[in-house]
Amino acid sequence: MDAVLTAEQNAFRRTVREALTGATGPAGWARLVRRLGLPGLALPAAASGGADRTITGLAVVCEETGRDLTPSPLLATAGLAAPLIAALGTPEQRSALLPRIADASLTGTLAVPGSLADALALTGDNSTGAWAGGGRSGGLQARRTGDGWTLYGEAPQVLDGHSARLLLVAAHTGGFPRSRALLFHVGADAPGLTRTRLTTPDGTRPLAGLQLRDCPALLLGTDDGADVPGALAATGRRAAVLLAAEAAGAAAGALSRAVGHIAARDAVGHRLSDLYAHVQAARSAAYYAAWDPTAGPSALAQGLEALRTVADETVRLTGGPGLVRDDGTTHRYAGRAAAEARLFGPVHRLRDAAAQRAGLVTAEGTAA
Repeated sequence: MDAVLTAEQNAFRRTVREALTGATGPAGWARLVRRLGLPGLALPAAASGGADRTITGLAVVCEETGRDLTPSPLLATAGLAAPLIAALGTPEQRSALLPRIADASLTGTLAVPGSLADALALTGDNSTGAWAGGGRSGGLQARRTGDGWTLYGEAPQVLDGHSARLLLVAAHTGGFPRSRALLFHVGADAPGLTRTRLTTPDGTRPLAGLQLRDCPALLLGTDDGADVPGALAATGRRAAVLLAAEAAGAAAGALSRAVGHIAARDAVGHRLSDLYAHVQAARSAAYYAAWDPTAGPSALAQGLEALRTVADETVRLTGGPGLVRDDGTTHRYAGRAAAEARLFGPVHRLRDAAAQRAGLVTAEGTAA
């Protein structure tokens, strides 16, 4: 029995693991959609056709997909796009988009011109809008054109940006210095949109660079006082829970590779016990954050540190880069750790921001 999860949640986790057994790449995602109705688990049934599960259900799925580094649009779609549509969209937009997300016929993502970690308030206050680029130039600019909008600019690193069918794009509106960032939704086939897939350290966390040149867009929600930074911060806390669970699962997957490659020796066995303690602490932090999402960024920092520690040690214990004779998965765990820290961290910034929010230190880094 898992001390963190209920019996029902453990049964659900076994179902997820069974669905992923023997499936690699997109096949794993297809099985999860077909058998479990992802990514509508945490969406309300009445409004969107979702399953009304808590975020813990999504965290369970992310832990299992992290264990095998299963590529999927779950984080970008259910962790980023869906909560923002639910928070900021008009009733018409929610009814048009959320049911399609719930039945997996529509995938989505969030595109920002600066740091995704900053936009989601994972590494600091996002209320100034600095993460969206300058108001006079740079970043992404939105201009009114008749009854609609056009966007101009670039988003350099967009999670699943090469394949998502719906892009939520943050762009500046209004003249400097009174400009502010709003969210717009852009179709995958919109004129003026160019998407370029990027090379990533692990190959399982796809990123793309976006260029928008007078690209037509629709405003998400209304511009009459919508709290975009607040919605992004709330989404960031939930996404951090999912990322923390995924990192804990990936750390467990890396550890299992080490156990499978190493003959029992006292010194190595002691080290494996230490790594196991890292994994369990990361899991506990992730599921605590599922209960209290304000702890999400802190749990994410712990999960990323555990993944980096376990992945690096697994490569070392299994003989180093020149000696491992498996399918390369061992090194992809280390690559995933680097990719996650680059996109959502780094760990020290996550921890600094969490300490500031808790009132433990000031913005200058001194004790409060």
